[in-house]
Amino acid sequence: MPLPKIATPTYELVLPSSGKKIKYRPFLVKEEKVLIIAMESEDEKQIAQAVTDVIKSCIVTRGIKVDDLSTFDIEYLFLNIRGKSVGEDVEVLITCPDDGKTQVPTLISLDDIKVIKSKEHKRDIKLDTELTLRMKYPSMSEFIKTNFSGGEVSVDETFNLISVCIEQVFNEEESWTASDCTKKELREFLEQLSSAQFKEIEKFFETMPKLSHTVKVTNPKTGVDNEVVLEGLTAFFA
Repeated sequence: MPLPKIATPTYELVLPSSGKKIKYRPFLVKEEKVLIIAMESEDEKQIAQAVTDVIKSCIVTRGIKVDDLSTFDIEYLFLNIRGKSVGEDVEVLITCPDDGKTQVPTLISLDDIKVIKSKEHKRDIKLDTELTLRMKYPSMSEFIKTNFSGGEVSVDETFNLISVCIEQVFNEEESWTASDCTKKELREFLEQLSSAQFKEIEKFFETMPKLSHTVKVTNPKTGVDNEVVLEGLTAFFA
């Protein structure tokens, strides 16, 4: 006689970028095992594959393409999947800014972690009086590279990231879609920009919506009250 099947609960959340409701389930032990092994390997490709597979497996709603989701959608989705899988609270070690070394374990409720959208953020960047550059958010692979790989980002990597995030260039009469251009053409287009124009593109990345939560902790050694802002998935991932 076969063992009984265990029913898996489903939950619902709203994607921050589109407001679309999607249903998901917690990851199972077999999926958590794959994720842990991948994180321990510190292999970027293995981590990317594991995170992608877990999210794809846990989304119940049909028609959702994980690779097309914005980075902050993925952060929010993965954090919620993790929460429903291992607990609604996340314990993180907060380093007190007043001495820069004392760490205080702090319990954070997932309900308190929100995607913060900056008023300064915009996808359409005016390059001059005629041309406008429309940006799109980094893909899943770029998300993994940003969140799970250590080390400094090189100039080439920065240009590559910006290139893949260009959606189109347009004016009142014409439009050039990035998907119709080669990598070389996109790179040459970026290289002809002025420093001021390039800074506007950098601002797009700097002000992108992100997971954020402010924590107040008291340093047990100094008695000083500290306020720390946690941002991005890695700040909450344990």
